[in-house]
Amino acid sequence: MQQSVTAPPQVLTLSPEEVIADYRLAYQSRQASLIGRREVLTGKAKFGIFGDGKEVAQLAMAKAFRPGDIRSGYYRDQTFALAAGFLTIEQFFAQLYANPDVTAEPASAGRQMNGHFGSRMLDGQGNYLNLTEAKHSVADISPTAGQMPRLVGLAQASKLYRNVPELAHLTHFSYRGNEIAWGTIGDASTSEGLFWEAINAVGVLQVPLLMSVWDDGYGISVPIKYQTTKASISAALAGFQATATSPGYDIYVVPGWDYLALIDTYQRAAYKVRTAHTPALVHVVELTQPQGHSTSGSHERYKSKERLEWERQHDCLTVLRQLILDQGLATDTELQAYEKEDKRMVGDARKSAWDAFFLPIQTELAVVTGHLKALEAETGVAALATLAEELGKTLDPIRRDVLSAARKALLLTLGHGSSQARQALSTWLRDQEALNAERYNSHLYSESDQSPLRVTSVPPQYAPDAPLVDGRELLQAYFDGLLGRDPRVLAFGEDVGFLGDVNQAFAGLQAKYGEHRVSDTGIREATIVGQGIGLALRGLRPIAEIQYLDYLLYALQILSDDLSTLRYRTKGGQKAPLIVRTRGHRLEGIWHSGSPMGVIVNAFRGMHVCVPRNMTQAAGLYNTLFQGDDPALVIEVLNGYRLKEPMPSNLAEMRVPLGVPEVLRQGRDITVVTYGPNCRLALDAAEALATVGVELEVIDVQTLLPFDREGVIVRSLEGTSRVIFLDEDVPGGATAYMLQQVLEVQGGYRYLDEAPQTLTAKAHRPAYGSDGDYFSKPTVEQLIEVALRLMHASNPAQFPALR
Repeated sequence: MQQSVTAPPQVLTLSPEEVIADYRLAYQSRQASLIGRREVLTGKAKFGIFGDGKEVAQLAMAKAFRPGDIRSGYYRDQTFALAAGFLTIEQFFAQLYANPDVTAEPASAGRQMNGHFGSRMLDGQGNYLNLTEAKHSVADISPTAGQMPRLVGLAQASKLYRNVPELAHLTHFSYRGNEIAWGTIGDASTSEGLFWEAINAVGVLQVPLLMSVWDDGYGISVPIKYQTTKASISAALAGFQATATSPGYDIYVVPGWDYLALIDTYQRAAYKVRTAHTPALVHVVELTQPQGHSTSGSHERYKSKERLEWERQHDCLTVLRQLILDQGLATDTELQAYEKEDKRMVGDARKSAWDAFFLPIQTELAVVTGHLKALEAETGVAALATLAEELGKTLDPIRRDVLSAARKALLLTLGHGSSQARQALSTWLRDQEALNAERYNSHLYSESDQSPLRVTSVPPQYAPDAPLVDGRELLQAYFDGLLGRDPRVLAFGEDVGFLGDVNQAFAGLQAKYGEHRVSDTGIREATIVGQGIGLALRGLRPIAEIQYLDYLLYALQILSDDLSTLRYRTKGGQKAPLIVRTRGHRLEGIWHSGSPMGVIVNAFRGMHVCVPRNMTQAAGLYNTLFQGDDPALVIEVLNGYRLKEPMPSNLAEMRVPLGVPEVLRQGRDITVVTYGPNCRLALDAAEALATVGVELEVIDVQTLLPFDREGVIVRSLEGTSRVIFLDEDVPGGATAYMLQQVLEVQGGYRYLDEAPQTLTAKAHRPAYGSDGDYFSKPTVEQLIEVALRLMHASNPAQFPALR
């Protein structure tokens, strides 16, 4: 259990044993980098990016990192990960080789390239571990500065746990809010907008973030003078420096080769951040990068001889080694003995990691080779012997080589279906495909008992005298009840707090539940989402509001690369059940009327995408999502807030299941598949068409991810034999996605008598004004015309051409 901080740090007294242990760990990390590069260059690994040159600074940082603290960092933090205890040398190499065994490579089960660190924060059933008992790291991502937005929420969580009494019982997530969120980033990546947006948001919120910038003077080949104003991020951020009268950051600058100064700096900075809950930035300068940026190039191509010599002299390991000698802590002979021992240890760890990765593949290769020989003996196909010989000669084979050979063998023996050896090979291949699906494709969504896909339907119930209320009033009542029931729930976004959101669904709730739970943010969509990710990672249930659907594009990278992939890239080791709430559709004008649903369904795999047609459905979907543990996007219909709906009497209990469409109107002639605001459009068209003898069956998909898990739509096609997919996205957007799901995945093509139709918005953004909307987006009249054309093609005598 993390202990309370009651006194400032004293002068840190380091024993000779501790200094030598630090040097040895730094040396081991350096050897891992050097050997790792060799493994890439010899072909045993695909790519390498290492932390050489930053070892001493990361050791100093780790000394101030406590159980309960959490890191969101940079893919060169291997020494820190080793020192903090969520990485071993053998695991380092297991990741380099992409070992898919989560026990060998717990950060990502081989799903991420090396240098992407993370700790396991969930047990095997998807439940949170006690996060205060260990040191943790959020799973890294490669996009530069992509680690920054979630730091806003990781740090804010400590502030909430300290200041919201209703959260005090959640002791497995926080000990009185004493935890620090630790961020790291390379200096060149501070040029990214995500860095500035997150730094600004943290400065406004005044939350416990300790940000480290590793500055080696370059971004690959581009020197710092082209990267940063004043060629120094600490100088550029000078206006953020806290003063006695103006909150901000405490900013520190320290050389990356000065072991004692680094330790002192991190101890002082961490104490202030932890106790005062104010942010700090440590700019670690004069770092080196002995092996260059990565295995894809050499830094000798762009660094001068003078610079390379300077780096040799200021290598942090060289300087620390000399300090040990100068202080008489060890002799050169003793250090050489340690170095020899440590180099051997790293080499042994590499071999152990390689054997753990390679031996199972060798076993599979031997099995396939046996199948190939048996198949050749049984069928007489001579090419099988050549295939087996080539497989046996493959240098360091991987599973792709083994399975490719098995598939080629089946192709070569296509005419020998009765062969027992062929059947045995086919059975083995099917079994391997199942195993490899678990190795490489599992955990995109929750596979635990908490999965929202397990939530069953609870329809809304209505009292005989149920009042008709505006949709916004229904949602306001829903969110009021939700906040009252669960203290982990909090909502934030632009205009959410004092105003109660631009459509009033949170009206009065900040006054009722306080500014910590219902709060305003700046105009900063990427870090609104990141704030939610960080809070959700630390056990809270945030609702992050993006004011309008168009604005979601500001946060596209974070939603796609971070939130959507989190569970997958950790193979179930981490989760962030964030609910992103937004509104859209049917607005007028280029910038406030987009429906980029094709972008969303393709970029957000790993999230659920909910498209309720009204606020009752929205409330039911929120209940389902809050009962589960997956992230989701809910897109409310903007022009539905002032439409009247009956108030359900079971707002807290009703559930809308995910991936289960609802048939809104039954019909025999044409199936119309749609969602959101177009449900009303389709129902209006159905009423008009009924007067001329055409009956539409209108289906609301309710969620796009997942999509119709129960085959509701294909059963409709069995009766109608015709289908129209309707939405407001561009041609080939969400309609193409729905068409693929119904015709290909569900096999709906076999029931169609006519070509499937799509009705979408135009390829451009909608023009402004009511006429712009009319000529840019689908209309009732257009749907009627498409439907009549379908009926005319089937029966021109009964349904003459409309025009």
